[in-house]
Amino acid sequence: MKVLTSWCYSCRSTGATGCSSTQPWVRTRVVCDSIQQVRRHPTLFLPGKNNKLTLAGAVNLSILKFLGFEQIFKNALTGLNMGGGKGGADFDPKGKSDNEIRKFCSAFMMELSKHIGADVDVPAGDIGVGSREIGFLFGAYKRQRHIWEGVLTGKGNSWGGSLIRPEATGYGLVYYVQHMIKHATNGLESFAGKRVAISGSGNVAQYAALKVIEFGGIVVSLSDSKGSFIVRGGKDSSITPEEIRLIMALKDERKPLSGIASHKAFASRCEYIEGARPWVHVGKVDVVLPCATQNEVSGEEAKVLVANGARFVAEGSNMGCTLDAIELFEAHRNEHKRDQGAVWYAPGKAANAGGVAVSGLEMAQNSQRLTWSAEEVDGKLQAIMKECFETGLRTANEYTEVEDDKLPSLVAGSNIAGFIKVSEAMRDHGDWF
Repeated sequence: MKVLTSWCYSCRSTGATGCSSTQPWVRTRVVCDSIQQVRRHPTLFLPGKNNKLTLAGAVNLSILKFLGFEQIFKNALTGLNMGGGKGGADFDPKGKSDNEIRKFCSAFMMELSKHIGADVDVPAGDIGVGSREIGFLFGAYKRQRHIWEGVLTGKGNSWGGSLIRPEATGYGLVYYVQHMIKHATNGLESFAGKRVAISGSGNVAQYAALKVIEFGGIVVSLSDSKGSFIVRGGKDSSITPEEIRLIMALKDERKPLSGIASHKAFASRCEYIEGARPWVHVGKVDVVLPCATQNEVSGEEAKVLVANGARFVAEGSNMGCTLDAIELFEAHRNEHKRDQGAVWYAPGKAANAGGVAVSGLEMAQNSQRLTWSAEEVDGKLQAIMKECFETGLRTANEYTEVEDDKLPSLVAGSNIAGFIKVSEAMRDHGDWF
């Protein structure tokens, strides 16, 4: 058994704190294993905090610093009173039994519980942390701290969770892009008839795809780390809700998409391309929604997407596009008028804020000991995403030069708006003056 070690650090200039430890846990048929767990606490300048937990073998402090930094400004853009942070461990739940994951979650919470609380820091799930892991973590916290409180979001509906929480990031992404389309076309167009390329096949991608279909769009791709499904059945042929339900069931078992590539629902209309991302294979496309992981749209792939007619790009994943891709999209927007098919790009801190928004709504319900209806939560989510879009748009128009016939930069607008809210809170608290 490895010796448990820990260290902490802080940064007065940013108010950042964090902790890292090596945590032992018992595996089935193995005496002991250990993982590195890290939690980054960038800010308490805004009341409360809602942050994310990631479990993956590649997790390291550098990744968490970036994600925590992004989370601060994302949370600020929701209009809710939430600071931000990020945490996780280099534990990969893939290939582990439920019992092994339960034991790990209990060991992980032994250290994490010292740094979280309903009015201190409220983590939510992210990559590798679904409803099962949230349940194990919440149970461990309750046993270790002898208290029931809304210390995690993404909880089960029967024990303090919010309706629409699993759907929130995907739904919110589509609501946001709907406002982009409406603004760019002066209200003349919507998702109806649009070909939409989506990457990923987890919660974000699944529910984004379902909402796109509900709005009349055509979903032409889904993917995972092993390969991509591309619809080949004609320009109006879309992945169907029934097929998405099959993918949901597959992913609940943590199996790759290749496991249903030969299923009759897919084999007749879809091509499975092993080891490939969807972007260069989808053909003509109107909307691009990266919903898998970071840096999943490269500069070269961005060129292909623009050449194939992409007009709207919005990140369902954090940092879904590389810097080269973002610069290409922004250059195209700068060089083309809105009626000439300018590409309009929305960063993840704005476009995928729906998940953390409903986490904030879950925290509010827990504080009031109430459960809102799905319709009420969805209505609030739509209002938050509208405000998130309009805030970025308004700030871009205020702080950047925008020609009348061109679209403003949602990158600049969202970054500046989030920064202003956080910096003003820091000033009011005396952290700078």
